[in-house]
Amino acid sequence: MTTVDELDSAILRELQTDARQTNRELAATIGVAPSTCLERVRALRAAGVITGYHAGVSLAALNRGVQALLAVQVRPLSRAVIEDFKSHVAKLPEVLSVFVVAGGDDFLVHVAVQDVEHLHAFLMDRFSQRREIVGFRSSIIYQHVQNTVLTRLADA
Repeated sequence: MTTVDELDSAILRELQTDARQTNRELAATIGVAPSTCLERVRALRAAGVITGYHAGVSLAALNRGVQALLAVQVRPLSRAVIEDFKSHVAKLPEVLSVFVVAGGDDFLVHVAVQDVEHLHAFLMDRFSQRREIVGFRSSIIYQHVQNTVLTRLADA
């Protein structure tokens, strides 16, 4: 497990805010020499803490302004059924994320669609047609607040 200190935490916070900034800009923002900053970023990448850089995309600009969470139960519960369902659902263009979970539900599926009518059509015509689905519930998301990854855990 990699130890992340205050400087690493500052670097991670800044990169999560804007991963396109130059090393010089990043170093100036956190108050260190560019060489120190570059060395730390490279070490975080080598340790697997930084796994990539991503573009934020506006779902509204792509005409996918309605988001929902689908709580899904599948049967029979087996590794093959879970893997097949997960693989199939992840390929659907409406699907943003698939979570395999424990408890009363087997999956949480995050989707984004044009409007409520498209959500209903997706659920009735495409999603619920899978034989292994024995039940699902949908919850429309009114607001989605996304935090940056916690970069420092409290000492235990």
